[in-house]
Amino acid sequence: MNKYEMIRDILDKSSYTVAMCGTDMMKESGMPSLRAPEIAYQVEKEYGYSPEEIFSSVFYTNRTETFFNYYRKYMLMPPLQPSDGFYALAELEKRGKLQCSIANNVHNLPGRAGCTKILNLHGTIYDNECPRCGKKYSMEYMRDSKKVPLCEDCMVPVRPKVLLFGEQVDNQMMTTAVGEISKAEVLLLLGTSINSGLCDGYVQYFHGKTMIIISASKHFMDEKADVALHEEVKTALPKIVWPDGRVPDSAEKTE
Repeated sequence: MNKYEMIRDILDKSSYTVAMCGTDMMKESGMPSLRAPEIAYQVEKEYGYSPEEIFSSVFYTNRTETFFNYYRKYMLMPPLQPSDGFYALAELEKRGKLQCSIANNVHNLPGRAGCTKILNLHGTIYDNECPRCGKKYSMEYMRDSKKVPLCEDCMVPVRPKVLLFGEQVDNQMMTTAVGEISKAEVLLLLGTSINSGLCDGYVQYFHGKTMIIISASKHFMDEKADVALHEEVKTALPKIVWPDGRVPDSAEKTE
C-alpha cells in the first residue's frame, strides 16, 4: 500500500477529520508570501515601507490612503483562484470525510472551492464593514474604490475584516478552533509544518489517532506525524481523493 492509498484508507475510516491549510497552499494558488524577499523589495521600492509595516493596524490608522493603495494592488488584484488541493478538500467534505477546515489565508480559498465548514482565523477579504454603523461591503466595493473606501452612510473608512500585523486572533475563533482539533480523530496538516505560525499553539490540543502531514517542504518536526507525504498539496490531495488524481470537470470552480 502506497502513501496515497494509506491516507485514503485513514480518511475513509475516520469519524472526525480536521484539516489545517497552511501558507504553502496559498502559494500553490499563486499568492506569494508577503514576506517573500522579491515582494518585500518591490513594496519597499514603491511605498518606502515593508509589507509588515503597511499591513498593520498602526499603518491602517495613520496612513489610511497608502494602506488601501497597497491593499488593493497586493491583496485584491488579480483575484486569487483556489488550487486543485482546495477542490479535493471540498470533495472530502462533500463525502462526509472532512468535518472542518482551518485556514489562515484571507482569500477564503477553501470556501471558494466549495467547503462550507471553515474557520478563517485571519478573516477574509470578502468581509468588510463600517466600524460605525456595521453596514457590510463587498470585496468588489473595496477593490473598485479610487481612494479610501468610505461608508455610504457614515463617510468613514470601511474596515476590511482581516487580521493585520500586530492584531490577535479573536478569542472566540481560537476557542472554536481548539474545540474542533480536540474532537478530531484525524488531523490533516496541509502545506504547513507542526511548528508553523498556523499550527503552533493548536496542535497540542490534538489527542486523536492519526496526524498526517502533506507538504512539499520537509521539516525535522515531520517525524512527530504518523504519516508524512512530501509533495505539493495541489497534486497529492487529488491523488488521494480521486483514483486518477484528476479533478473532475464537474467540480465547481470559481471563474
